[in-house]
Amino acid sequence: MSDARKLLNDCFLHDKDRLRHDEAIAIILDQINAIAGTEIVSLEDASGRYLAKAVKSPRDVPLTDNAAVDGYAYRHEDFEAAGGWFEVVDRIAAGHTRQADVPKNAAVRIFTGATVPDGLDTVAMQEDCEPHVQDGLPFVAIPPGLKAGANRRKAGEDVLEGTTMLMPGERIRPQELAAIASLGIAEVSVFKKLRVALLATGDELQRPDSQNNLKPGQVYDSNSAMLKGLLETLPVTITNFGILKDDAELVESTLSQAAAEHDLILTSGGASRGEEDHIITSLDKLGKRHMWQLAIKPGRPMCLGQIDDCAFVGLPGNPVAAFVCFLLYVRPILLRMHGATYQEPVRYSVNATFSIANKKPDRREFLRGILGQDGNGGLTVSKFERDGSGLITGLREADGLIEIDEAATSLQAGTPVSFIPFSQFGLLRH
Repeated sequence: MSDARKLLNDCFLHDKDRLRHDEAIAIILDQINAIAGTEIVSLEDASGRYLAKAVKSPRDVPLTDNAAVDGYAYRHEDFEAAGGWFEVVDRIAAGHTRQADVPKNAAVRIFTGATVPDGLDTVAMQEDCEPHVQDGLPFVAIPPGLKAGANRRKAGEDVLEGTTMLMPGERIRPQELAAIASLGIAEVSVFKKLRVALLATGDELQRPDSQNNLKPGQVYDSNSAMLKGLLETLPVTITNFGILKDDAELVESTLSQAAAEHDLILTSGGASRGEEDHIITSLDKLGKRHMWQLAIKPGRPMCLGQIDDCAFVGLPGNPVAAFVCFLLYVRPILLRMHGATYQEPVRYSVNATFSIANKKPDRREFLRGILGQDGNGGLTVSKFERDGSGLITGLREADGLIEIDEAATSLQAGTPVSFIPFSQFGLLRH
């Protein structure tokens, strides 16, 4: 591992038969540490990366007082003596300055972003002013009523020199790129991308191919494409090992190779204890296994473990369960390993349009939710009509996840429910 960082031994260890959702998240936050090394990258390559070193401002932003509008800068205390009638003694465009003092009862023509000369403190918008020429000299009539300091941006108004603007673990979005660039900083220290090995197992799986007609008992591998797309929302490099046949030696050798060259192995399917499910057996031989039984629906069975310093996550084979478990658990695991600051997805309270008669207690459910509007323009949410965890159509039609907590045993239409939009995970529809 780079920078001598290591995955904690028994990082997924727990002492319960079934974990609640919040308990699983607590283990991830408490036990998973940052293993990613760091590197210096240019701002051009920093988008979507996570900061490894704080960014401090080496100067005020903006550097000087400047005009917020096109107009005329003047000294507010001169207004009464000048009767609102100022001689225009200079013209200052953005990127230019005036070194000489501005005489009393005088103004300068100024443009947005240009430095306001020392001694002047107020800018009148050009639309409100009337320029004139008198005795061959330019004058301007400035209207009364402006407050001192109007339309002037002060030095350091955005960021003061020495301010810690960004902390380690923060994701660099376009907004952060703009902020860093405004400081004159061209390079930043970020965590290196994690290396993820992606594979699927099962003799029944076939690669999607229009020329490959399915035989009875076979299915196309949809999880690999889905999981690769989900991984690409994070700063990782992906090695797709494809589909492994149900061959014990092949599975073991592939896992051994992947563990030596990656930070995390992500599999889907083949993680039960059946005779042809060799993932668990191989993991037990090569490393450590912690079988999570999660008190959630969908996605109850998840296999977690590690091979030396490589984490292992075995997702359920059903696409909906794999999708939900990736968002709720795999994503936080990768973020923690990457040194990122974890934030719980924001939940929104939305009125449900559906009812649930009998829900199992002590289990958290995540339903595929579709947003709508009531007659007053308020948001509502309905659930995808079928609950099967193999129905990919529900993922496509949904706008996010409806979260029903462990305490609930029923739900009446019109009741507020927690809704987590997919946009919380960077999955925008448009």
